[in-house]
Amino acid sequence: MKNIFNQINTAEIIERINKLTSSSKAVWGKMDVAQMLAHCNVTYEMIYENKHPKPNTFMKFILKLLVKNVVVNEKPYKNSSKTAPAFIIASTKDFNIEKNRLIDFIKKTQELGENHFEGKESHSFGVLTSKEWNNMFYKHLNHHLNQFGV
Repeated sequence: MKNIFNQINTAEIIERINKLTSSSKAVWGKMDVAQMLAHCNVTYEMIYENKHPKPNTFMKFILKLLVKNVVVNEKPYKNSSKTAPAFIIASTKDFNIEKNRLIDFIKKTQELGENHFEGKESHSFGVLTSKEWNNMFYKHLNHHLNQFGV
C-alpha cells in the first residue's frame, strides 16, 4: 500500500485526479465523475468539517465489528462494493468544485502528516493508527481513480 502521507505518493494521486475531466466515464458503478469526487470528499469532511452526524454508540460498535477491518486493511475494495449512506451521492455535483476540494483535502492531510493521525479517533471506527488512516485514505482514492480509468 502506498503512503498517502508521503509527498511523492500524494503528488501521484493528485496527478491522477488532474487527468479526470468532467466527461470522464466510469468503468463500473453508477456515479458520474463529479459524484465520485464528492463521494471521496466525504471521508475528509468527516475529519475536517462538522457536517456528518457521528454514529451512536451502538452503531459505532457495529461499524467497528463488521466494517472497520474492510476499510482499514490493505486488501483492495471489490468493484461496485456497497457504501455507507453518508457516502451515497445522488444529487448533481460541480466537477471543478469537487475536484478542487478533494485536492485541497489530500494536500492538507499530507501536510499534517502521519504523526497527526497516529491515535486520532475516526468518525466511525474509533481510534486508528496512522497506518490504518493511510490504508483508508489511499485505498479509497485508488479504488475510485481506477473506477474512472486513471
